[in-house]
Amino acid sequence: MKNLLGGLRAGVTFAVAIPYTAVAALAVVTITLVRPTSSGLDRVARAWGRMWCWAAGVKLVVEGLEHIDSNSSYVIVSNHQSAFDIFAHFAALPVPIRFLAKAELFKIPLFGLAMRRIGMVEVDRGAGRAAHQAINEGARRTMDRGWSLMIYPEGTRPRDGVMLPFKKGAFSIARNVRAPVLPTAIVGSRAVWKPKTKLIRSGQVTVKIMPPISTDGLMIYELEGLKNRVHAMVAEQVGPALLVQEARS
Repeated sequence: MKNLLGGLRAGVTFAVAIPYTAVAALAVVTITLVRPTSSGLDRVARAWGRMWCWAAGVKLVVEGLEHIDSNSSYVIVSNHQSAFDIFAHFAALPVPIRFLAKAELFKIPLFGLAMRRIGMVEVDRGAGRAAHQAINEGARRTMDRGWSLMIYPEGTRPRDGVMLPFKKGAFSIARNVRAPVLPTAIVGSRAVWKPKTKLIRSGQVTVKIMPPISTDGLMIYELEGLKNRVHAMVAEQVGPALLVQEARS
């Protein structure tokens, strides 16, 4: 019965949200032809995230908004449970955000063009050292435009839902661009859309925002400690809720 409901919910979600994605991508491309850094881009992105939540029957709960200064730029980090995390973060965060995105996504017709025009930072994992340089340059452009950069430092979605160790890259980027790290935790998205399945189930997704951490004066040898500190902060928020989520799924 759960699979049947999940299949029906997926059908409704994709029937509504995929055409909306195409319209949103076209809107982004059109806006950037007139004004490449228009605030309208972020309204489109936020509406896109909210549309996916609405179509999937997701109740989005956001905690800790008081920790965000809308006039500041951050390197935002989070655990990564599901492809749905992207929609939830766009919908939840009241600052303009850009993501690190794998190179394959930029090859999707129209959508890839929109990603490039809106300023997503392309990650080519096969490019070695050149990839690190391109990411750092993209991150600096993002910050120079007053945007925040969203990174999932686990590097991938864990198949069993248990948080993976964080990689150091996100924290190195924050140090290089002198931006504060904004830890966030997402709970519930895996129950909505598990990796390796097309089934979608309605439910609640919670985004928890924690106080930002300054990187001013941070030394290279301190990156490991910062990475571990943020991982512990996020894990503390995710851990108990994940057990409940697994029991319900």
